[in-house]
Amino acid sequence: MRWRFSTLEFILLLLVVAGSGVAYAWVIYGDGGLIGAIYALFVCMPILAFERRIIFRRLYRKIHGLSTPGFLMSSIAVYVALVYAGFAIAGSLLRLVGHPGEMMPSLNVLLIALAISGPIIFVLRVRELLGRNVFLSLLTGRYRKPVHEERVFLFVDLAGSTSFAERFGDLRTQEYLGRLFATMADPVLRYGGSIDDYVGDAAVITWPFDRAIADAACIRCAFDILDRIETDAHRWRKDYGEVPRLRAALHGGTIVAAEIGVDRHKITYFGDTVNTTARLEGLCRTLDRQILISADLLRRMRLPAFLRSEDLGEHEVKGRGQKLDVFSLRTANLLDGGSKASAETNRAALPPS
Repeated sequence: MRWRFSTLEFILLLLVVAGSGVAYAWVIYGDGGLIGAIYALFVCMPILAFERRIIFRRLYRKIHGLSTPGFLMSSIAVYVALVYAGFAIAGSLLRLVGHPGEMMPSLNVLLIALAISGPIIFVLRVRELLGRNVFLSLLTGRYRKPVHEERVFLFVDLAGSTSFAERFGDLRTQEYLGRLFATMADPVLRYGGSIDDYVGDAAVITWPFDRAIADAACIRCAFDILDRIETDAHRWRKDYGEVPRLRAALHGGTIVAAEIGVDRHKITYFGDTVNTTARLEGLCRTLDRQILISADLLRRMRLPAFLRSEDLGEHEVKGRGQKLDVFSLRTANLLDGGSKASAETNRAALPPS
């Protein structure tokens, strides 16, 4: 599991935790701010690392599989154990440098550590539930009034999900989809996108336009997802009897973004760009291609050297008044030799800007 904080977020967390330790030391002892910061970091950061699945991942998964009462009691027990362990480590390190560090936290210290960690964990979980970009947008009120912006969308759909459900049942299918969507999470994060929604057996991924086309991030993300599934093919076969087969489509353009909802707020994207991407994904089955991309989007990027494009011509898209020029994408065949001439041929096939 990849560390799910940006550098800035990680620094802010360190400052918040260390600052709370400094404040506690000055309020209680009137001095010792640096010592308070050290204790706070060693006490609180292990709890946050546990919650972000950086340490004790198996224990984390086991606890989260329990009923609500068992989950709460187990989580508190783990937090208390981490507080005691972190406090003892901090005290030991301070003694090594000649400071008479304490080895056991008082009840007040334990309660303060839980009180500091609790709100941070709550905010991180809400952010994880909504998505980082959506969480920040809701927090700042960016989309309270509808705004126009350019975005790129990647629709990823699981082929054969209906037959899988018929063979294994709905619960097993949901587990299958959950693992598939979890596999997508790291590539999306790595390439700066965000998962906007899950619709049945499909995921909708989006980027601000400039971020998506920078170094063809949106295309690289799609192939990274496929590569991860292929790399773990033996595990998929062992656990589910088959390897997921995906279809994907990429398109970008102007949309309207707005915050909607009363009891539950959500950032929603409206416009022809979203609808066209969905229809383009449907063309994957018709054209028997795994990944399709609109020519309008492809010509705004430099295709990575390990990929090849194929011009499939113009196609009717339901709900769109004009035909859409479509390309398919695939990894370069070994027979191509990855030659410069082959790459140039593919770039030359793009329609003029």
